[in-house]
Amino acid sequence: MQKKKKEVRTSVLKKILIFLVFEMVFTAITMPLFVFYGPFTELKKAVVGRGMNSLNHQYIPKFFLSDQAIWRILGDSFAIDPVEAGEEVKVLNFGGKHTDKIEVYNIDGGDFTGKMMVIYDPTKVVIGYSGQMPKAGEVTSAIAKKNRAIAAINAGGFMDVQWSGTGGAPMGFIIHDGKVVYNQLKSEKVRQDTAAFTEEGMLIVGKHSIEQLKKLKIKEGVSFGPPLIVNGKTTIKKGDGGWGKAPRTAIGQRESGEVLFLVIDGRRNGFSGATLRDVQDILLQYKAVNAVNLDGGSSTTMYFGGKVINTPSDALGERAVPTVFMVLPGEGSESK
Repeated sequence: MQKKKKEVRTSVLKKILIFLVFEMVFTAITMPLFVFYGPFTELKKAVVGRGMNSLNHQYIPKFFLSDQAIWRILGDSFAIDPVEAGEEVKVLNFGGKHTDKIEVYNIDGGDFTGKMMVIYDPTKVVIGYSGQMPKAGEVTSAIAKKNRAIAAINAGGFMDVQWSGTGGAPMGFIIHDGKVVYNQLKSEKVRQDTAAFTEEGMLIVGKHSIEQLKKLKIKEGVSFGPPLIVNGKTTIKKGDGGWGKAPRTAIGQRESGEVLFLVIDGRRNGFSGATLRDVQDILLQYKAVNAVNLDGGSSTTMYFGGKVINTPSDALGERAVPTVFMVLPGEGSESK
């Protein structure tokens, strides 16, 4: 009798296991079809937009959809880069600003919270990067402390090799002190989304090749995007930008030269985060004339005064990243 019960139990467990495996396989096959061909427009826009704005994941939407279908889905909610269409970023003549003044403001968007940092000397903003790259990244605060920086935000993205989350394999390029210290594509002619500063401290955004950036005398920079404001004009005219809501990091610059560091928290404490359109609007409110989105999500971090001052979305705290924008040492900071 006991043997029979055992056999019945084993048979039931096998059936449950087979059912679970079937469900997993069925979900893996049907979920992409549900996302790309289903009736949920906003979900479709978010997934397709995120894929198309990623240097390494454009193949995902392109596998399921034609180019015409992709642009039909994104419509004009997608950030359109005028630089890619041939417009040049206008030169800003704000002169040499040398001050240690920094201000930090709280951002309250109702559905999200964040921090805005205003750096009054653009020449103090430089790139910091992991000393373990390309094997592993480091958290933003560690890179900042190592370089004795007074402030920092995470910068470029990275490829998550085997889902390890180590942040060591950067996407695109890294330029520091006028030198190309990393070039993923091995070519200086390919145009890539850019967040970079010239020797005079002007922020350059939009798609540029390393070859073009050298002619512009870029001193510090990484590859990420999309650009949100170019020459005082927004790149997202309608919709939310196509990436959905998430923690965000962005960098901008006023016509008078001040650099804006922005982080938006999300995925914790009842807040989901902000759309790219939200980020664009905040930067406009703070008078940015050029601005670009940086890596967000779990990477979003702002460091100031010896500590992290936002709330990273990862339950473990800061995430390891390959690069940061940081502000070199100075005194006389102000916080509001």
